[in-house]
Amino acid sequence: MTASSPSGSSPRLVIVMPAYNAAQTLERTYADIPHELVERIILVDDVSRDETVEIARTLGLDVIVHQQNKGYGGNQKTCYRAALAAGADIVVMVHPDYQYTPKLIPAMVGMISSGLYSCVLASRILGGGALEGGMPMWRYVSNRFLTLFGNILLGTKVSEFHTGYRAYSRELLQALPLDANSNDFVFDNQVLAETAWLGFRIGEVSCPTSYAPDASSITFSRSVKYGFGCLGTGLQFRLAKWGLAQSPRYPADRHLAYSTWRQRAN
Repeated sequence: MTASSPSGSSPRLVIVMPAYNAAQTLERTYADIPHELVERIILVDDVSRDETVEIARTLGLDVIVHQQNKGYGGNQKTCYRAALAAGADIVVMVHPDYQYTPKLIPAMVGMISSGLYSCVLASRILGGGALEGGMPMWRYVSNRFLTLFGNILLGTKVSEFHTGYRAYSRELLQALPLDANSNDFVFDNQVLAETAWLGFRIGEVSCPTSYAPDASSITFSRSVKYGFGCLGTGLQFRLAKWGLAQSPRYPADRHLAYSTWRQRAN
């Protein structure tokens, strides 16, 4: 299905930024966004302790401020609800820490607006420059390991499950059971598993890696927790596929689930 506005004009593109202490990099990220393509930019602040909110408002962004920290997944839930409420046809999540260049937005949007893909990932692995771009070796090895097992368990063929730079069609976001997912980092992995379960196509573009000192990063202990969460997600998917377990995120009747979730999203 081609992502386009009801009038047949160009699809309405909404950028969402899940933010936490991004004051040092927000303006640089904003400057590189192709603003001629974008209808709205929504920043959701998860109780930052710096000037993220003030800078975002100065830039003219639509700012939503959480009163309590909801976690990375909880922040994204707010992002996607707000984007859908704003009438987005395509939603691109851009981290405001400039770890991913916003210059790839047109390519990602083009892949979705063509109707060929419902989800597009900006892969740091696809171009082969992750280590040269500063990705720590332990993170690279764990990324490759988790992606390998993710592909085996989900039956997918993507180069990286763990990028935070993603584009989604409205149709896909409406179909996803977002509220059933974690509020932590494993939210990203759960979304991809549900995307595969519902039969939506996932595409990728190559993305340069940039691990700057002021870029946000998950700690080693949180990474271990995330890794086990990803393996658990994949195992749940595979057991549901075999009919050995039930999960509200992987229902046997996919068409019914799709219709139900979409009605709730509307």
